[in-house]
Amino acid sequence: MEGSLSKWTNVVNGWQYRWFVLDDNAGLLSYYTSKEKMMRGARRGCVRLRGAVIGIDDEDDSTFTITTSSSKDDPKTFHFQTRNSDERERWVRALEDTILRHSHTRWDPKSSLSKHDFDRKVSEADAFLQLLIDQIVLIEKKESQPNNGTEKDNNKEEKYGVILVHANSVLNSIKHTIVQLQIAKNTAIPVNGIYKGPTNPNDRCVLTTSTHDLERELESAVQTGIELGSECLEPRSNIPNGISDHSAKNSLPAVGEVPNHDELRKPHGNPPTTADGSLDYDALYEEESEPEMDSMESHGSVVSHLLSQVKIGMDLTKVALPTFILERRSLLEMYADYFAHPEHFLRIADLSTPKERMVQVVRWYLCSFHAGRKSGVAKKPYNPILGEIFRCYWDAGESNNSHRNETTRASVNTASDGSVPWCQNDQLCFIAEQVSHHPPVSAFYAEHRDKKICFNAHVWTKSKFLGLSIGVHNIGKGWINLLEHGEEYVLTFPNGYGRSILTVPWIELGGTTTITCAQTGYQATIDFLTKPFYGGKRNRIVCQVTQPGEKKPFLVINGDWSGIMEAKYSDGQTELFADVTTIPVVKKMVKPISEQNDNESRKVWREVTVGLKINDMDKATAAKCYIEQKQRDEAKLRKESNLLWETKFFKEMKDGGWMYITPLTK
Repeated sequence: MEGSLSKWTNVVNGWQYRWFVLDDNAGLLSYYTSKEKMMRGARRGCVRLRGAVIGIDDEDDSTFTITTSSSKDDPKTFHFQTRNSDERERWVRALEDTILRHSHTRWDPKSSLSKHDFDRKVSEADAFLQLLIDQIVLIEKKESQPNNGTEKDNNKEEKYGVILVHANSVLNSIKHTIVQLQIAKNTAIPVNGIYKGPTNPNDRCVLTTSTHDLERELESAVQTGIELGSECLEPRSNIPNGISDHSAKNSLPAVGEVPNHDELRKPHGNPPTTADGSLDYDALYEEESEPEMDSMESHGSVVSHLLSQVKIGMDLTKVALPTFILERRSLLEMYADYFAHPEHFLRIADLSTPKERMVQVVRWYLCSFHAGRKSGVAKKPYNPILGEIFRCYWDAGESNNSHRNETTRASVNTASDGSVPWCQNDQLCFIAEQVSHHPPVSAFYAEHRDKKICFNAHVWTKSKFLGLSIGVHNIGKGWINLLEHGEEYVLTFPNGYGRSILTVPWIELGGTTTITCAQTGYQATIDFLTKPFYGGKRNRIVCQVTQPGEKKPFLVINGDWSGIMEAKYSDGQTELFADVTTIPVVKKMVKPISEQNDNESRKVWREVTVGLKINDMDKATAAKCYIEQKQRDEAKLRKESNLLWETKFFKEMKDGGWMYITPLTK
């Protein structure tokens, strides 16, 4: 493939026209200053594609990157620009095919193999294993189909039997190959705590025992159908007859890990306990911050395995992600952090003019995103299961609210028919429910009865692989109702991006969102600016607020949603609009797990949370897979019984949205 592209150069700090030629056989992307120079063979430079990674920007449909990797040099990223999205698509697909082809080159016995090479081969062999398993399942299904009584069909069982014998023989060879690859890797590239070879002849018995133990456990992992390279312990559902099906509770090795060595799997820290010695699940959520995650490079084999399964633009909804990137809470609980500054939200109802109320809605909205990040490193909350709920409340307003005793609380009106029945009318209450699994829709609702203000929202996410990052599109909307003023403010949500997934991932928001009020005519447009390829800062926002009937904004807000934001009015006046680093985060109050229903978030995920807390990934993964398998079994049972799932707290509207069944507006 060849054609013209623009290439970013730091020499003149801008885009320059170049003629590019993709040589699929050589694995090179060569570039020339013009097509004529290409004809004369005057090459300007080239990019070696073996081991390279393609990346795209979801906010810009005409640019892409190529990040090269070399054992001698640091990774280098080249930036390219096409004329339109279709042209970018053609280049990206052609480049991906070339990279894939040259990633499976023949081994040179004179060169030393890297850990990356071993991991790639193990993942490749595992992929062939899964393909063969799928084919064997198909053959067994055909074999089990009833005969029509003809002579030809009478020989079917015998013929299929011969095919299955040979297929299972190949299957065993592939399994053995994976085992040998793991052993070879662990011998050639030792890490702390694994066998490095006998120090004297008397130790040969240790070598024999260690190797056999290693082979047995690795064989067990392969037979179970575990996806080597990920830490999901969930067995594949299509294991053919003749392959042992071990329990998912076993401790199974992932690529880059070695069984039989406790140090490599050793949990760190102890879970909190109560006075009687039992696990204190509630204390797991007392920490206001998540521990920082290691560089993804330390989990290189897992990342490589994930990347081998996906292509740019692919939907990641059904791709299993490793447990170590999980945040210790459900997505439903994360949505509650929109109200981490309840005073900002409740003040909307206190202001006297529509203009003031609109500005306060914008202030609450822009200050609501930073509290949802418990760590500077991108982590993923648990995917809620169908029917899961999360309930909490905040003591907002008076500083002594949080210290009221039970006697005082009893004298305050209880919102027994509200979203959180044990809360008071002067508290901000929150409830969320996972109302759908395909697509994964979450609905949530908040209300303060004394202030006569409530918020309803529904959102579902669609993840997309972008090469060096992951894009998460938030589809849905929310709306604030002010009963005293008869106003409704409708707002949308920004998209999220997990950047630098090959090193230390971090989160940023992107896209354009709006806030509109049909009753007053006020509206706001917020641009969440993603960090550009070259220069620029993270977490930047630009917000414009306009009055009814006007196009020119009366208020422009600049800054970053995780720090300081400044306001500039149309009359030239400027002021500090908000500084989220100085605003206290009000702690949400949640019922003890022992008093929660079985479908409440913290109770559902408590064992996963314990595993993550003590860094016991086997425990966390096994608990996670148990929850997910139970959800699949229940869905299968409903399908067989022709039963539809019924939500408890939210109902679906005609436009596809979801509304709380008894909002304050009713």
